Amino acid sequence: MMDASNGLRSFEETHNADIKSFFDSAPPLKDGEDIKRKLEEFLGKKFSSSENGRPCRVVCVTSGGTTVPLEQRCVRYIDNFSSGHRGASSTEYFLKAGYAVIFLYRRGTCQPYCRSLPDDPMLECFDVTDESGITVLPKHEKAVGAAISGNRTAVTGGTLLKLPFTTIFEYLQMLQMIALSSRSLGSNALFYLAAAVSDFYVPWESMAEHKIQSGSGPLDMRLVQVPKMLSVLRKDWAPMAFCISFKLETDIKILLEKAAMALKKYDMHMVVANELLTRKEEVTVVTKSGNITVQRDRTQAGADVEDPLVKFIVEKHSDYISSTS
Repeated sequence: MMDASNGLRSFEETHNADIKSFFDSAPPLKDGEDIKRKLEEFLGKKFSSSENGRPCRVVCVTSGGTTVPLEQRCVRYIDNFSSGHRGASSTEYFLKAGYAVIFLYRRGTCQPYCRSLPDDPMLECFDVTDESGITVLPKHEKAVGAAISGNRTAVTGGTLLKLPFTTIFEYLQMLQMIALSSRSLGSNALFYLAAAVSDFYVPWESMAEHKIQSGSGPLDMRLVQVPKMLSVLRKDWAPMAFCISFKLETDIKILLEKAAMALKKYDMHMVVANELLTRKEEVTVVTKSGNITVQRDRTQAGADVEDPLVKFIVEKHSDYISSTS
């Protein structure tokens, strides 16, 4: 009979090897050095600053879905759909709560402060008055003004850093960079992992270089499972950070079971469980001490469930910081 500790060690060694293989074979980030510089500048200010004697808190909010390229010179890809609404709205509430936010988001998804704007704001919110003049249409003035003001205040004030990704390779490389760069913050760092991350991918070295030709007949392609990075994030990349992951299902019974499993397996501090049909009305926060249902304020028009959710998380993060100091 195999010793349990040996079995666990063997699993961890295999998992770590899979993670190393993923990063070794991933194409390098095109703007890797620029991203690293932005992170160092952004976090450098947070390391040296404090408010009322309290070290600055920094949250990494991940948002939107990742793509899986099918060709190196990508024409086709598999997509994980996510509008990014949860991440964008949560970013606003974290900023309101006094956090600095690293917003790691999918290109083209919902942005903080822009949720009240139409789908195509450039064409729907503005009008041309003459050959050189552009004005905001009256019915959109308030929303456009609030979006510009909120974003500019956060970005120029050094409390919001926006980093875009598209592929699973970009997302995980950037998440690793952020986590390693945040280690010096200790328990003041928080990870709010709301992005819809691909479960499978095509390894770069086995991927077709050029566009796959449709005339070749039925497409037979092997997808490899993306190594789970939550455990390595908790153990190695940012071991002192407060970490929250998300789980989405259509069956509430399966949802809570899987959320509880993720909480234990990856040693998360919380798992936010979303049922597809009710995710905008309420969520269940799964913790080691029990489950808590968080609902939006239905008496208030336009209220978000992210408002009470972020307030709850901030409270628990404060407790965690106190317990580790």
